[in-house]
Amino acid sequence: MDRLSQSLVDQSLHPLDLVEESVALRDWTLERFARDELLAEVGGRWCDYHAVFNWINEIGALQLTCAFDIRTPPERRAAVHELLAFLNERLGVGHFDIGTEDGLPAYRHALLLRGGSLSAEQVEDLIDIALHELDRFYPAFQYVVWGNQSPHDAIRSIVFETVGEA
Repeated sequence: MDRLSQSLVDQSLHPLDLVEESVALRDWTLERFARDELLAEVGGRWCDYHAVFNWINEIGALQLTCAFDIRTPPERRAAVHELLAFLNERLGVGHFDIGTEDGLPAYRHALLLRGGSLSAEQVEDLIDIALHELDRFYPAFQYVVWGNQSPHDAIRSIVFETVGEA
């Protein structure tokens, strides 16, 4: 039995145990309802984010989904889908999507760990990258959903290129 298979049997080595420790060290509210699922309230720059960490045993993956608490009205969903296309072009890892039923925009990313193990550094990177992207693009969602701006104008409002040297 390899190390990953052992970790799936031994609760003390379960990948979400390490995630739980990392989240607890940040003093975020967390709940673990099941062995393979952890929920956390994550403090961001603009608001709190709802994070769900899932261990997907069948493929050996740790998935993170962080949702904004911005319910998108049906009449703004087409604009938000256009915004998602613009934002996803700018991401190196992960992606943004929107829930078809609840209209909540979310950032998603997964780490494939089959045949390997999860490190504290990987968990920290997963969380830090998600928070960075959520904080960076939260205003664009606000502009489109509540400010009735076009996705193009929202992107222009938050993404700008510096010219010259300081």
